[in-house]
Amino acid sequence: MRADLRALTTDALAALTNRGLVKRAARELDAAPPELTEDADGTVVATFADGPVTTLPVGGLEAGSCTCGAMGACRHLLGLVLAYQRLPDSASAAPSSAEAEVIDWSPGTFTDELLQTRVGARLMTAARKTLRSGYVARVRRPTAADPSPQVDLGSATVRFLVPHDLGFVHTDAVAGARDDVLALAVWAFRAADERAPGAPEIQIEVGGTDAAAAKDGTGLAPAVAVASELLRDGAVHAGPGLASALAEARRGLDSTGLRWPLLAVADLEELLTAYRDRSAGYRPEALAELLVELHARERTVRNGGSGLRSRVLGTEEAAETPLRRTRLESLGCRVTELGDTRTAEIFFAHADSTTVLVLRRSWTTEEDGPALARRRVGGVTIGGLAGGNVITESAVRSASRVVRLATGRLAKTSASPSRGTWDQLPAGLFVDSYDAERRRLEVLPPRPVRPRVEAELVRALAVAEVHTVIYSPGQQRLDAQVADASGTLATITAHHTPAAPGRLDALAAALTGAHGTVRLVSGTVRRAAGGLVVDPLAVAADGTIVVPDLAPADAKADALPHGAIPSDPLADALTQAAGLLAEGAHRGLAHLPSSFPERLRAEATTLTGLGLRRVADAVRGFADSLGPDPSDAAVESWLDASLYVGTALEQR
Repeated sequence: MRADLRALTTDALAALTNRGLVKRAARELDAAPPELTEDADGTVVATFADGPVTTLPVGGLEAGSCTCGAMGACRHLLGLVLAYQRLPDSASAAPSSAEAEVIDWSPGTFTDELLQTRVGARLMTAARKTLRSGYVARVRRPTAADPSPQVDLGSATVRFLVPHDLGFVHTDAVAGARDDVLALAVWAFRAADERAPGAPEIQIEVGGTDAAAAKDGTGLAPAVAVASELLRDGAVHAGPGLASALAEARRGLDSTGLRWPLLAVADLEELLTAYRDRSAGYRPEALAELLVELHARERTVRNGGSGLRSRVLGTEEAAETPLRRTRLESLGCRVTELGDTRTAEIFFAHADSTTVLVLRRSWTTEEDGPALARRRVGGVTIGGLAGGNVITESAVRSASRVVRLATGRLAKTSASPSRGTWDQLPAGLFVDSYDAERRRLEVLPPRPVRPRVEAELVRALAVAEVHTVIYSPGQQRLDAQVADASGTLATITAHHTPAAPGRLDALAAALTGAHGTVRLVSGTVRRAAGGLVVDPLAVAADGTIVVPDLAPADAKADALPHGAIPSDPLADALTQAAGLLAEGAHRGLAHLPSSFPERLRAEATTLTGLGLRRVADAVRGFADSLGPDPSDAAVESWLDASLYVGTALEQR
């Protein structure tokens, strides 16, 4: 008997194909079971009453074939498996995930020879390159709730559905596109078995033994040198040779697979192009952030910082990963404007990988959020995507977790209205304790050295009670105090923008009960004054999803209690200091006016008065390092001051 077919649960079959196809195969099997035969080599053949003949040799569903002509796994192939499981010597039915026996086994026992047979020599070479550079994996061993061992990698999630069988491995990447992740997952289990054999779940760094790659920040030196030159000259005085130097640095980073620095250099090129074109897309603060990021990543790796090296450099990340048939649950939409460009960003919870993906589309138009809601992407309106559950077979995910929906005759994307069941999302996406989330934010590495994930801090938060909702007409800002089940408060803060004229009105209506009791709110979270602050994207109330950025204005906010929302002197001072440092990068350290050091010292005095002595000392140290010909010490002092100010802003 085929042990691999007997071990497949209905959930495993659904993961390998889709649940609708499994249910259809079961119904047809009940109506007319096929005739089964099994060859000596284990090949199972099913002959169906309506004519198709299906063959499944050893090696997984992908090795099967059927005369029905369907592309990929068809209902007859699933019918063969289900019928085989009903044979007298087999289990009476396919076990459900809850009924499945938990077998204590580790995919780390697969040999490299078996891996190469499964994925091929070319992909094994690619996997070994990633191993030498190092990568991070979260290893989850079998449990009663989920008997399938699992590895979460930066580029894919890998599940081993049948014990001791490489033929039934599921990843969320399209088959063949990233099969090297199978080897990475097996090696991650080997490392976990060696270092923490009893841990049910562990995050671990694997590999990273390539000494040449680790030298001098792993190839970051050329990019950092260009960043230093730009900092000395500033965007204002950047010469024509800078573009070619940046392009050369980008090619070097691409060839060595340093994904995060590569994206930073690409953003830097785009930003300088915007400045040359006098575009509204240029901001001195963005320039400063990119220069800090490149230096900080290089410094962290060179000095052996506490961050995992592969996380700092993104060596484990593929530029793009095509996804299998995927279910995405929308967490709302953000509409922004930049000059005559409008951008809609839709945020999707991808439960299988415990990440939030971003679908971004831009148009040259003066339309606002309500009008953009009627535009279509992948055959579905923006409004339908932003407030729905999406099933797609055409999603392609980038390293930074931006997702695009491929178009074409075979591309399929559908959306059904969401009821906002975000409380069923996995931990890491759903927050029921504001204190726990605040503590998690406290221990994050500084933003310049974290993975470049677009929506890394987007969460769905449980709301037990809405305490107050206040509107400030002068600031065009809405603040609401909400509490979790333990009574801990968080602040929901939203600002008006012409691109989303109904944002505040729709948010106010939702929070004051116009759509029923508020159960959940989604948005980007951050810390402020020791508490949690949420920039909202959507609100779930009694099965209704409200997406404020796509709603029309109806003056609901004007009916709320008015009040002046108090300013934050600490945030104001840090923002002022960050702006002054960004001005230094914009003008160039070699071209600053003589009054600039005194302006820095004045900011340092303000920061000292607020108790931020280390931050103030860093700003004052930068002022003291300035001169007519800025040295490397001035560059390092600017970086120190920028890191102190930026980290203080993030952790205030």
